[in-house]
Amino acid sequence: MEAVVNEDQVSTSDVQRAKMQADVGGGKGRLLEKEPVERVDPDAGAHQPEASPAPATIRPRKRSAAPAFLVALGKRLATLAIALLAILIALLTWQHYVTAPWTRDGTVRAQVASVAPQISGYITDVRVVDNQFVHRGDVLYTIEPFDFKVAQLTGVATVQQRAADLQVKQLQSERRQHLTDLATTPEEQQTYAGNAVQAKAALDAAQQQLAQAEINLQRTKVRSPVNGYVTNLLMRVGDFAHVGTSNISIIDADSFWIDGYFEETKMAGICVGDRAEAKLMGYSQPIIGHVGTVTRGISTSNAASGTQGLPNVDPVYTWVRLAQRVPVRISIDTVPAGVPLVSGMTATVTVRAAPENDHRSWLDRTRTDVLAQLSDLFTGPVPRPNCLPTLTPGSAPTESIPAANVPRAMSPEQINPGLAPGMSLSPRIR
Repeated sequence: MEAVVNEDQVSTSDVQRAKMQADVGGGKGRLLEKEPVERVDPDAGAHQPEASPAPATIRPRKRSAAPAFLVALGKRLATLAIALLAILIALLTWQHYVTAPWTRDGTVRAQVASVAPQISGYITDVRVVDNQFVHRGDVLYTIEPFDFKVAQLTGVATVQQRAADLQVKQLQSERRQHLTDLATTPEEQQTYAGNAVQAKAALDAAQQQLAQAEINLQRTKVRSPVNGYVTNLLMRVGDFAHVGTSNISIIDADSFWIDGYFEETKMAGICVGDRAEAKLMGYSQPIIGHVGTVTRGISTSNAASGTQGLPNVDPVYTWVRLAQRVPVRISIDTVPAGVPLVSGMTATVTVRAAPENDHRSWLDRTRTDVLAQLSDLFTGPVPRPNCLPTLTPGSAPTESIPAANVPRAMSPEQINPGLAPGMSLSPRIR
């Protein structure tokens, strides 16, 4: 009885194994010929074939070994290519952030003209408003001119008086010089000649005072020295203007530039004259310019003198050395339409050594740039010769304000024409 049960169990396990092989093969295997399953009879001791057919088995399909090898090889090559590309991108990214000449620390700057009156007085007229654009020579405000007009008129009268006095004394001296010793003495001649010289000096002083009074009268109208924008205007009518005290500021519209503060590790790739691009925050179109000058010195805290005049060197407790930043001035060449220049705005500055008129294809330029960056990464950037010339190339245009010139002195005859015509005649001896 136990032997029969074992045979049934063997038969059942064979059937289950055959079904599993059929499921693995997807049901598409080819059925083999039925073979009898041998059962072992423990009593008889001989093998007897079972009458019932054995479950069908599935013969696996034979596959070619070459396609499988090519697929595996292709997967390995693709994985290797992706890994190499990732390494290349990582190296280029590292090189871009460490040695490429670009910085986010850029600032738009401009010259500011601080206008101060050259005379003192009450402000009677303000002709500008805040953020207004003014041209060079436009009147900004007016100082009360009454006192200066009176001084100018007084100077005119004084000059006329001094001119008349000089005319009389010169003629008196000339007449004494033509008289004989019987009519005059050498001492009297010297006295009249000295009076004429003193009168001439008094006239010159009066004319200089008149010129000063006229210039002060013109200075009651304070004018703009530059083309630019009035900024932070706090002045109003009725304020008192003090001589030499600035009360209005104008941003020079012709003096804008961009300062890029580059790390010293990136200075090897910057040369005077290189093309530069600056992108302001909030604007996608870049401002085009070129490297104008490079600062030759920055402040250092270790240069200060300590006790007994010895250098005061600060101790360094960190192992990380931070690169100093060197100011590089970018001269602006082209500003895109719609991009305003506001002093103090932040810009991202990128310096490109390649010339602007490079006619190579995009692929050639990209390949050259990648090879150059990889070479700089492994061997270090090679500085170009004459990047920082001793003399600044191209002198900047000089700016000047027309200064007031002293007017030419007038002769007494021009000041008082026709004064005492009979005095110019020589005396007659009867």
